[in-house]
Parts: sequence; structure tokens; C-alpha cells
Amino acid sequence: MSFRLPTVITATAVAGVAFFAPALAHAESVTHTAQSVDIPCGSAVLHQSSDWYFPSGQPRGLVWLQHGFARSNANVADLATRFAEAGYLVFTPALPFMDLNGCTLQNLTGNRGFLDNVAGLFGTSGDPASTLGASLTEAAARIGRAPVAMPRQMVFVGHSAGAEAVTYVADRLRTTYPEAWSGLRGLILLDPVKSFIDNNTDPSLINLDTTSLPIQAISAAPSACNNLGTGTMSMQQYLHRPFLGVRLTGGVHTDAEGSSSDLLGTLLCGEPQTSNVAELDALAIGWADDYLSGTPTSEFYPDESFRRVAAAPGAQILRPY
Repeated sequence: MSFRLPTVITATAVAGVAFFAPALAHAESVTHTAQSVDIPCGSAVLHQSSDWYFPSGQPRGLVWLQHGFARSNANVADLATRFAEAGYLVFTPALPFMDLNGCTLQNLTGNRGFLDNVAGLFGTSGDPASTLGASLTEAAARIGRAPVAMPRQMVFVGHSAGAEAVTYVADRLRTTYPEAWSGLRGLILLDPVKSFIDNNTDPSLINLDTTSLPIQAISAAPSACNNLGTGTMSMQQYLHRPFLGVRLTGGVHTDAEGSSSDLLGTLLCGEPQTSNVAELDALAIGWADDYLSGTPTSEFYPDESFRRVAAAPGAQILRPY
């Protein structure tokens, strides 16, 4: 298979330190619009805020980008824009973190039934009349754009508790929606966090470990904001692949949010540094590109000595225990 990397990686200097960042000289212009999405919740239906980000041309694939605990779709707008500039159609729904019926992003009171319904969004997305298909059609009409076909190839990207959600949904596609599962190309987990009481991370990773689905993380050092790094540790315990991702040197939990973070996020979890945000963007987009092409690009993976990843030269390489 021939390979073409649309996102070129270049070295840039910030404060005297060289780092790799997406050089988007040929980035596609992005159109963004808000569009609610309906998700069943018990006997009711939640009308959840969401955003669609459209590249200028036909999308290369669909990226589901899920925010973290007590955050919103607005907090991942910066990364969503970067993905759309690289040619992806991006969907960022806001999922509740508090709900008496258990319809929540994280598993506190039993949220698996709710996440099953989220899985249904993607499992049926190939049908233009499906819930997600209708949301896309309405979003395109809202901005005066011609109808956009839902891409078959998908990459799921989750930050914090959103990483647990996308992992669980991926496993549900595997068991319930085989056609959609065949179009899922990989998972990117951004400083993943397990739920505090029950969790969906461990069983989902155990199941996905039996598949060839690529799964990589970009993590920060253990802290209160990432539940002491338990999500990353679960990956290292349950995924038996030689390369599980990286831990950014000096990284903080809000690196995935970048300029979309807010005062609450930065006060509690740290101020994202330009170099770390650039490395995260480069790796996340680079891995997504590789998942779709089926061909790895050397900059985004360890060198022969397994000591360094060129796109994040100071990062620690994550390996299984």
C-alpha cells in the first residue's frame, strides 16, 4: 500500500528547546457548527450539545473526540480543529458527568447501558437516517454545505474519562456492530483515567487485547487529575503490545485541551505548555493518519533502540509491564 502523510512534521524551537509540531502549511480550512445529538437515557432521550468540524474537502475519516470528566465539547475545540485541518470530519459530543439515572461519561453508578446507546450512534452511523447520520446532515445544512457522506473509517480519541468511554464503546462495536467495528481503525487515549468506583477500562482493554486494533496513549505524570495514572497503568497491565504510547516530559492533564482549556482546568490540573501541546497534536494526528493508511511513519514510533520517539524526543516510552 502506498503511503502519503498529509500532515508534515517539522522541528520548531520554543524557549530554546526543539520539538516537533504539525506544520499545516497545506492545512485545510475548517468549518465548525454546533448541532445537538439525541442519545437514549433509560426511558428518556438526552438532547446533548455537540460540535461538528468539517474539513474543506471530502473527509479522510471520522474522528470521535470525547472530552473528559466535568469538561465539555468546548474544551477539546483546539484539538478538534487540528484534526479537521488534517482532513478529518470531527464529532465532539458533550456527555454528562452527573445524572441520577446513571447516564454519565464515567462509571459511578453503572453507566454501561448509556454507553451502549452511545455505541449505537457509531454502530449505525453508516445509515444516513440514523441518529448520527441525521445530526451530520443537519449540521452540514446549517452551514450551507452540500451533504457529506459519513466516512466508514473511524478513529476514536478520548481524553481523561473520555478515554474510558471510547474504549468501552470500541469493545461494544466489536461485539454488537461488526460492520462498524471493521471500519474502526484505532484508539488514541489522552491521559486516560479510570472511573473511581467501578470502571469500564479494565474489561474493555482485556477484550480489545485479543484484537489487532491499534491503541496508543499520550499521558502525563501521575497526579490527582488523572487518578494517579491508573488509566495508563491499566494499559500497561492489560495490553500486550510492544509500544503503548508516550508519557510527555513535564506534561499535564490539560495538554489535550491546549488553548481550549479554561481557568478551572489550568488551576486544578496545570497550564499546558506549547511544546507539549505541539507534541501531542503531532502524535495524535500522525497515529490517526497511520491507522488509516495501515503504514507506520517512523517519526511517531520508537527508534531501533526503543529509547526515543522523534516526534516527542524527551518523552518516556510506555511499554507493558
